Amino acid sequence: MDETVAEYIRRTVLKIPRDEIKMMLQKWGFLSEEQLQTLNFHQIKDNISQEVVQLCEENSANIKQAAALDIIYNHIYQNKRMWSVYQMKKSGEELEYFDITEFKKKFKGRLRSALKNVTITFKEYEDNAIWIRVAWGTPYKKPNQYKPSYVVYHSQTPYAFISASVLKSNLPLLCQALAFASNYHDIREMELRSHSLNSLKDIVFKRYSQNFQTYSPKPLQEGNVEPEYADIRIVQENKSEKERIHRLNQEVFGSGPQPKLEFAQYKLETMFKSDPKMDVLDKKEPFRCLVKFSSPHLLESLKSLALAGMADAPLSPLLTCIPHKARNYFKIREKKGLFPESFVSP
Repeated sequence: MDETVAEYIRRTVLKIPRDEIKMMLQKWGFLSEEQLQTLNFHQIKDNISQEVVQLCEENSANIKQAAALDIIYNHIYQNKRMWSVYQMKKSGEELEYFDITEFKKKFKGRLRSALKNVTITFKEYEDNAIWIRVAWGTPYKKPNQYKPSYVVYHSQTPYAFISASVLKSNLPLLCQALAFASNYHDIREMELRSHSLNSLKDIVFKRYSQNFQTYSPKPLQEGNVEPEYADIRIVQENKSEKERIHRLNQEVFGSGPQPKLEFAQYKLETMFKSDPKMDVLDKKEPFRCLVKFSSPHLLESLKSLALAGMADAPLSPLLTCIPHKARNYFKIREKKGLFPESFVSP
């Protein structure tokens, strides 16, 4: 077994929590049950990793088998990576039978025609998800196994989730190979990012239910109040206002937990309205800007704005439309006020 393969297996084992090493090695399936029984999983991890490497040497492990163990680790600890959503387009609406063997062949062929030194590993899971691991090299260097890219592609859907390596120059090659292998002609990033892969899937696969706001907030009733009833009225109004905000939040965001989204971005175009006599705008061109949102839990943060008194309820569609904008490929139109006339996909 090559020294680089042995070292990579050792480091992969060291990443795994000690009480989960046996479970992951069983999922890997490269070592026999008899070999696993010879391992002492109660010693320090460094000793465990050395024993695993010795058993792998007996089985003549290669880099693809080592990469398969890394896929299992990343599938279980997928939240350790930052994921971005990509959407692909076909020229027509026709549906095609998906052949996993043909997909793998076309993906590897397209990628290796552009770059010879790559390690490509596939693993299929029960939810029609194909995990693809790509370790990148150069024309003169072997692939760097410690900085791979990951792709999670769900067959029969136009969506893929990519966790790119630090070598971002290879990202266009990865996207081209993915679109070619899955018989699409165009692919672009949707500018939605999160460490929670499942939350991104909930948004794009419509497993997350969120109502879209189509109404305006009702103003509080005003009027003269007798002094002796002022304090009682204030308490009642505060209670009613909190109940109203809670009800509107539920109507807009739903009652369940929000998908964990950490980054969203879109381009905004809007027309300003002004008095013609003031002549503020010389040209009738739309105002354009790039809007970015980031937070450890973006949708929950937006949901809490009104409850914290930092924004009026219901929130502007500019804030609540993010999951809908993603599902509708960034094309949402508003017809009232100063809301944007269109969201343009970057």
